[in-house]
Amino acid sequence: MSNLNKLDFSALEVSGRNYLKWVQDVKLYLTAKGIRATIETPIADELVDEAQKATVMIFIRRHIHDALQTEYLAEEDPRTLWLALVDRFDHQKDIYLPEARHDWQHIRFQDFKFVNEYNSEICRIRSLLKFCKVELTKSDLLEKTYSTFHATNIVL
Repeated sequence: MSNLNKLDFSALEVSGRNYLKWVQDVKLYLTAKGIRATIETPIADELVDEAQKATVMIFIRRHIHDALQTEYLAEEDPRTLWLALVDRFDHQKDIYLPEARHDWQHIRFQDFKFVNEYNSEICRIRSLLKFCKVELTKSDLLEKTYSTFHATNIVL
C-alpha cells in the first residue's frame, strides 16, 4: 500500500537513486526539529528519549519506499535503521567521483553556446567534486576556463 500522507520531500527509492538528496533532506528536517541526535553517534551526556526515537522512526519509514519499509520492518531503533540504509546506499560517493573527474577533465568553454550554460555546468561539477571531498580553488576554475579557450581568443 502506498503512502497516502503528503510527504515533506520525496521518499527514498528502492534503487537508491535519490539517496544523497534524501539524506540531506532527512538531516535538515531532523536538525530543524531538534531530534537529529537520534540517528547520530550517541554522546555520553546527551540522552534521547523513546518518544523522540519513535517520532524519527515514523518519519523515516514514511519517507522510504514501501519495499524498503518491508525489508527493514524488524528495525526498531532509528540509529540502527539509519546505519543499515547508510551501509546499503552510501557507496554513491565512489560512483560520482570518477564521473565528476571525467567531466572536469573534458569540459571546454567553447563547447557551450552561452556563458551561463558553461558556468552552470562548472558549478554542477564543482559541487559534485566538493561532495566527494575534492576541493577546487578559484585559480583551478580560472585555469580551466582559460585553458579551454580557443587559441584565437587566448590573447583576450
